[in-house]
Amino acid sequence: MTPAGNTIAIDTSVLIDLLGEDASMADAAEQCVRDALAQGPVVLCDVVVSEITAGLGHGTDIMDVVEEMGMRYLPVERRSAIRAGEMQRRFNQRRATGQGGQISPRTVPDFIVGAHALLQCAGLITRDAGFFRDYFKGLKIIVPKAL
Repeated sequence: MTPAGNTIAIDTSVLIDLLGEDASMADAAEQCVRDALAQGPVVLCDVVVSEITAGLGHGTDIMDVVEEMGMRYLPVERRSAIRAGEMQRRFNQRRATGQGGQISPRTVPDFIVGAHALLQCAGLITRDAGFFRDYFKGLKIIVPKAL
């Protein structure tokens, strides 16, 4: 079921900034997450949970920390998974025809994060604003600002 209102999804890169060792990145990520939590729930989808576990290890411990910060897990719905596949197909077609100039390779997980945020949330906290704005028109993008 789609959450109502102000639910904001968070991208893996911001969580790694928040939980990682770079203090300047952590401060910006922390302030951004605090601001979002003041407005409503902040959620992680399946892909983000998997990626932070792969990047930082200790998945259960990491999720405990994330939940203590006030964030929670929100699984990807079928319609979001379908949209992600459609957007991956569009991306592959653009690359095959040379449209869009030099675009970085993208994989299905990137599109799942975007579709989850677009269809199940009110926005996405990410450092990868260009990609998500390009493929997920209308998605509110929140970028952590260096303090």
